[in-house]
Amino acid sequence: MSQKSCFFIGHRETPEEIYPVLCAAVEEHIVRYGVTEFIVGRYGCFDGLAAKAVKTTKQTHPEVELTLLLPYHPAERPIPVPDGFDSTYYPPGMENVPRKVAIVRANRYMVDHTDFLIAYAWHPASNARDLLEYARKREGKGLIHVTALPHNDL
Repeated sequence: MSQKSCFFIGHRETPEEIYPVLCAAVEEHIVRYGVTEFIVGRYGCFDGLAAKAVKTTKQTHPEVELTLLLPYHPAERPIPVPDGFDSTYYPPGMENVPRKVAIVRANRYMVDHTDFLIAYAWHPASNARDLLEYARKREGKGLIHVTALPHNDL
């Protein structure tokens, strides 16, 4: 697959002040790393800010695609492609995953199947932080490139 992809993970409660840093990270991933597809969920402030950053960046980089990650089967919970998104994606093999862990499993699938991760996960004992640590282990094996956004500078 020649298309480079990037996933986002972050805390539900994310301050709006992260937005300029997020926009800069998206721009860098396009220009420096050649990312053409960004995948984001829809269950928190960070996801909303990440989607907004990609939508804004698409104005100057129309070749970029924005995909909405679906943790729940589309037949069970149909979701039309939202405005500004190019498609939706439901990871294979998720059909039998219990609902209470579907978001965590879908996120982990994306870390296993994308080239880049942009993360805003600093709070200990959170699923976002656990996923960031998992991604860093994969990064040590050369399987993904991780960009962890700072939270102290905001």
